[in-house]
Amino acid sequence: MKSIEEFFDIQPEPQKSCFLALRSMILEFDCRVSETVKYGMPCFVLDTRPWIYLWKDKKSKEPYILFVDGLLMKNPLLESGDRAKMKHFQLDSKEDIPLDTVNELLDEALTVRANY
Repeated sequence: MKSIEEFFDIQPEPQKSCFLALRSMILEFDCRVSETVKYGMPCFVLDTRPWIYLWKDKKSKEPYILFVDGLLMKNPLLESGDRAKMKHFQLDSKEDIPLDTVNELLDEALTVRANY
């Protein structure tokens, strides 16, 4: 299994910077969040269960945030793709991260987890 640092180190720019910024945002969002690697992806754990993953689109290689409880989230910016349970939020690493949007999504994901 690759280490969490190795995942970030091998990413090309500007994706690497985007991933690192998202990592910081997620870890700082709630003191109960910890990180690990699952399925080769950075996984953020809340209350001992996977909460969020960071990954990249197969074609564009652009980062996205994958919400484990996405099915229960209502934000229209989330996409489910071919997933039954999870939803994701796609980012463009050449653009500024929409901080307010990401924080809203993290807040909704936290609320969903608390009520699940």
